[in-house]
Order: sequence, then structure tokens, then C-alpha cells
Amino acid sequence: MSVSVKLSAGSNFPSIRANTLDGNTITLGRAYHEAIWQLVVIYRGQHCPLCTKYLNQLEGYKTRLQKIGLDIVAISADSKAQLEAHKERLTTSFPIAYGLTQEQMQQLGLYISIPRSEQETDHDFAEPGLFVVNRVGVIQVIDISNNPFCRPELEALVSGLEWISDPDNDYPIRGTLAY
Repeated sequence: MSVSVKLSAGSNFPSIRANTLDGNTITLGRAYHEAIWQLVVIYRGQHCPLCTKYLNQLEGYKTRLQKIGLDIVAISADSKAQLEAHKERLTTSFPIAYGLTQEQMQQLGLYISIPRSEQETDHDFAEPGLFVVNRVGVIQVIDISNNPFCRPELEALVSGLEWISDPDNDYPIRGTLAY
């Protein structure tokens, strides 16, 4: 049995830089453009049809998220070539990065899987993770899973983010006592 270190809500999001297909380098957890918060989505990779579906559905919420000052970035351990192939099945316009390393997966406290065969993929990969990082680089929301079936339902997630991002609600970061 291995020991897993999980990030805590209310802690600083680690500094992780990654490349996108357009040649840009992005920093996970740091909002860009006009946004003040960032939604970081970790997905399994091009081999996962549930990930493709989730990312495509997330695109439909992009406008609502932008309205509350939240941008989106997604990343997997796939290679540049694998992401290029995957883009053919994606209808997303938010940045998607590639090359998440095993060390970065561990830094994020993600569950990591070994491929069942070369047909699945050619590298270990992270199971789904989702982080909402607030304006000061602190983790506001964490959701990690050990399989592709358990992810936040997008309408519930976005509705909740709309509510907690409203300063009038004064909603604190919850679940900060992680042991």
C-alpha cells in the first residue's frame, strides 16, 4: 500500500507550468485574461471517452464561468501528439495542456493508474481531478476521484461556483481540516 498526500482546501495551489498545443506555457492555478479564479481540470487522456464527453460538456458552461471571473484550463499526462489526435474529438475553446508528469500528479494528490494495455495508452495517467483556485492562489474547491465515473455534475458545480464567488454570500472555504 502506498502513501498518498492530498492537498487541503485553503492551502496554496502548487506552481505547475505546462505547455499547450499553440506553443504557450501556462501556469495552473493562476487565472489569465480578465479572470480572477481558475478551474483546473485534470483528465485521464485521449483514451478515455468519458473525459472527452466531460470536457466537451464543460465547454457549454464556459460563458457562465467567465461571467463570474473564472477561467478554465485542462491537462493530462498525454504527449503533444496524443493531445493533437484528441483535439479532433474535442469541441473545446479553453486551453488544454499536455505532459503532466507523475511527480506533478503526486504533488496534486491525484490517483494514478497504470494502463491496462498499450491499446489504452503508453504511460501512467492521472485519474480525474478538479481544483478551483481563487484570486490569491488558494484552493477553494477540490474534487479527486480514483475512476472516471465519479466527477462533479457540471450544472451543480457551476451553480455552486456562481454562489460562492458572490462576495455578498461571504462563503468560506470548506473542508480545511484534512488529515
